[in-house]
Amino acid sequence: MKFKPFYLILALIIIAGVVLFNSYNTIQSDDEKVTASWSEVINQYQRRADLVPNLVSTVKGYTDHEKNILIEVTEARAKVGSIQVNSDQLTDPIVMAKFQQAQQQLSSSLSRLLAVSENYPELKASSLYQDLMVQLEGTENRIAVARGRYIQAIQNYNSYIRRLPGKLIANYYDLASKAQFTVENEKQISTAPIVKFN
Repeated sequence: MKFKPFYLILALIIIAGVVLFNSYNTIQSDDEKVTASWSEVINQYQRRADLVPNLVSTVKGYTDHEKNILIEVTEARAKVGSIQVNSDQLTDPIVMAKFQQAQQQLSSSLSRLLAVSENYPELKASSLYQDLMVQLEGTENRIAVARGRYIQAIQNYNSYIRRLPGKLIANYYDLASKAQFTVENEKQISTAPIVKFN
């Protein structure tokens, strides 16, 4: 009977230890998922960046008067290549915003390039151009999937370190929330486009 409080305290310490170790391991697992998801996002963006020189070269062979758009695409690709974001920088919203802005600028430039290519039937009929378009479309789909997985991984990680007992562990190790993907023109894209048939 004398040792009962001792065993009770010992049991509480063991339970607390198990909970804290479990929380720590969960945070580490979620952090690894975020890192892996980010690596896949970068991998797909790199795949798209690698396609751009071939696309520009192909379009250049068929168009003589579209130098400005070709220069714009090339510069946007160079900017994308100059911004590197590793997993340690995922908590820095400024770095993430710069990265996303550069990717959106490349997307915008590519859209204008594809719009210009509509004016060149010989270019559209080129098998090389068609092959590049298929690869580009597939890459854009992969980017969308990779971004979706990254967003889910970030959501899981951030949710866990904001709830107890994960919050205690996160505060002790000074772990911050990771930056989530956003879009630059959120207000614009939230409005449904008006389609007119004239």
